[in-house]
Amino acid sequence: MHKVHAAGFAVLASLSLLSSAPASAHDVKVGDLVIEHPWARATPGGAQVAGGYLTIINTGTVADRLTGGSLEAATTAEFHQMSTTDGIMTMRPTGPLDIPPGGRLTLDPSSKHIMFLGLKRGLKKGETIGGTLVFDHAGTVPVSFEVEGIGAKGPSQTPSGQPSTKAGHAGQSMPGMDMD
Repeated sequence: MHKVHAAGFAVLASLSLLSSAPASAHDVKVGDLVIEHPWARATPGGAQVAGGYLTIINTGTVADRLTGGSLEAATTAEFHQMSTTDGIMTMRPTGPLDIPPGGRLTLDPSSKHIMFLGLKRGLKKGETIGGTLVFDHAGTVPVSFEVEGIGAKGPSQTPSGQPSTKAGHAGQSMPGMDMD
C-alpha cells in the first residue's frame, strides 16, 4: 500500500490547507470531494488490526476512486467488505472503491471499511491519529482519524459537537458479538 514519509506528509498537509478549506472542523474538502468525519475504533491490548470509517461525497460531475490509504499507527491499509449471510459473518479484502459523480461512498463497521494492519501501538479512545487517503483524481489527501470507543457503531459527535444522527448501517450490531 502507499506510505508517506514524515517530510512528505508535512508537505501534503501544507498543500492541502492552501488548496482547500474544510467543510467543518473535522471534514476535509479536496476538489469535488468532501471527506466526512474519519474515525476509527479503539483497540484492545495486543490488537494487530483496527477499522477505519468515513463518508466521501463527490459533488462533481466526474467519478473518482479511492485506491489506498495509510494510518500513522499501522504498517498497511486495505479495503475490506463485511457481510452476514445466514447468521455467519464473513470479511474479505476488496479492491479500489468508486465514488460516482454526485454520489457518496460510506465506510462503516458493518459493510465496507478500511482495515489498518500491523498496528504499531493500540488506538486509544479520544486521540486523533494522522493518515492519508489516496484517490485516482484527487491524489493523496491527509486526514485525521478520531478514535471512538471499542464498541462504537458510529462517530459519537458531529464536528459541531452535537450527537451524531448518522447511524446508517453502522447502527447494526454483528450477530454473536456484544460490543457495547
